[in-house]
Amino acid sequence: MATSTTPPPPSTSAARAHSFNAAAAQYAANRPTYPPALFSAIEDLAGRSLTGSRVVDVGAGTGIATTLLRDRGADVLAVEPGDGMSAHFRLAHPGIALVRGDGNALPLADACADFVTYAQAWHWTDPARALPEAFRVLRPGGALALWWNRDAADIPWIAAQAERIKRHYGDGIIVQQDAVASMSVPSTNAPTPPDYARRVVRWSRRVPLGTHLANLASHSIFLVNGTARSTAFLTEERDHLLRTFPDGHVDEVYDVDLLLTVAP
Repeated sequence: MATSTTPPPPSTSAARAHSFNAAAAQYAANRPTYPPALFSAIEDLAGRSLTGSRVVDVGAGTGIATTLLRDRGADVLAVEPGDGMSAHFRLAHPGIALVRGDGNALPLADACADFVTYAQAWHWTDPARALPEAFRVLRPGGALALWWNRDAADIPWIAAQAERIKRHYGDGIIVQQDAVASMSVPSTNAPTPPDYARRVVRWSRRVPLGTHLANLASHSIFLVNGTARSTAFLTEERDHLLRTFPDGHVDEVYDVDLLLTVAP
C-alpha cells in the first residue's frame, strides 16, 4: 500500500502493495476476517489483555482487524499509507482514529502503545526499519504481534488451487517474507534477534463461490497482472471449484500464523 499516486512497474513488490488502493471495496467485502481464538492467543502470549490497551494497528487497510481489536475492548489507532484504503477505512469506520503513515517511519510518539499489530501487512515493510520503529512506539513490556491468514495447504482442494495459480502466474498468491527471519534483523532499539512466540490458529468459513473468487481476485498477484489475465484464470477456476463444491458454496480453511514478541 504505497503512498505514491503513480503506480510502479507491475513486477515490483511496491506495485503489488500499491494495487490494493484501487480495490479497497472489493478487499473489504470479500477478504476473510480473523477468529476470536486469534485474539485470545495474542493475549495469552503477551500476558496482558487487549481490553483497555492502547493498540496501534499498522497497515490497517480497510479495517478488518482494526474493528475486531476495537470490539475486543482495545483503544485502537489505525495507521495506513494507501489513499484508497484510507478513504474506505474512514468511510466505513468514522469512529476509529486513523493516521496516514507506514511501519517504516511511524508518525507516533515514543512509548505510546501497549500493542503494535500487523494483520496481513508486515511483509510490505522493510524489517530493518519497521522492527526498531515498533519497539520505539511500544511501552516497556508491550507486544508486537504479526499475523497472516494462510490457506491451509494440507487441504487437497486448496493445494490444487495453489498449484493452478502458480502455473498461471509463475508466482505464489501472496508476496511474503519469512516472518521469523524478518524479525531477526539487528537493531539497537530491539533485541537481536527478538525472542518471539509462535501460535497457529486454524479456522474456516463457508462462502458463496462468487465471494471466494472475488477474494482471490483481491490479492495483489491478480490485481497487478491485468483484468484479462485474471478473468481468464477465474473463469476456469469457477469450473474447477464447482466440481468440488457443486452446491456453489466453498469451505475455505485458514491457518492464522501469529508471531509475537515483547518489548524489554
